[in-house]
Amino acid sequence: MNLTDMRANVRRDLHDEDAANYRWSDDELDRHIAHAVKDFSDATPYEQKATIPTTEGSREIDISSLSDRITVEAMEYPVDKFPRSYQRFAIWQDTLTLLGDDVPDGSNCYIYYGKLHTLDAETSTIPSRFEDLIAIGAAGYAMVEWAAFAINQVNLGGTETPALFSTQGQQKISHFRRELKRLGRKGRVRQNRLYTPATPITSVSTDPGP
Repeated sequence: MNLTDMRANVRRDLHDEDAANYRWSDDELDRHIAHAVKDFSDATPYEQKATIPTTEGSREIDISSLSDRITVEAMEYPVDKFPRSYQRFAIWQDTLTLLGDDVPDGSNCYIYYGKLHTLDAETSTIPSRFEDLIAIGAAGYAMVEWAAFAINQVNLGGTETPALFSTQGQQKISHFRRELKRLGRKGRVRQNRLYTPATPITSVSTDPGP
């Protein structure tokens, strides 16, 4: 699916398919779709693996080349060992700093990270099973935006139309965000099983003592 297909799906959900009398312009719907894709990416980033050279004698690694980065899940160094050697690290802006005992020798490391999904005129990185969810979120944002605009406008559907749009839009957004929360929770479980988290997880069931 590309952006044109997604826009058509959103229009179908909004019952806005009369090309001679669109309620929302293409640009407006594209903005709401981008909003939904951004929210989806925050919950379920597009998984990537990058090979980045280290600097001999330095624990700092420049990760500015990781465009549209949302999160760094793991850092592997040295690479291609078994079991894999994942390192503890901290990130500040575009610098990843190793916190363990290993000091890089200038060889490559692997960075496992999540980035924004792409949905444009040619391509999409969104798994097909989540396309309907993106459409629901975009439709919800579109309805709430239109309701806010239409409050002081003359509406053929009557004075209750903006309130109805707002209510239905909020319902769609609530469903969209519940699903994103569920997806995000599933992702965290998988991540913590595979990798040592960059930020230690504090147990709420263990008594740390005096």
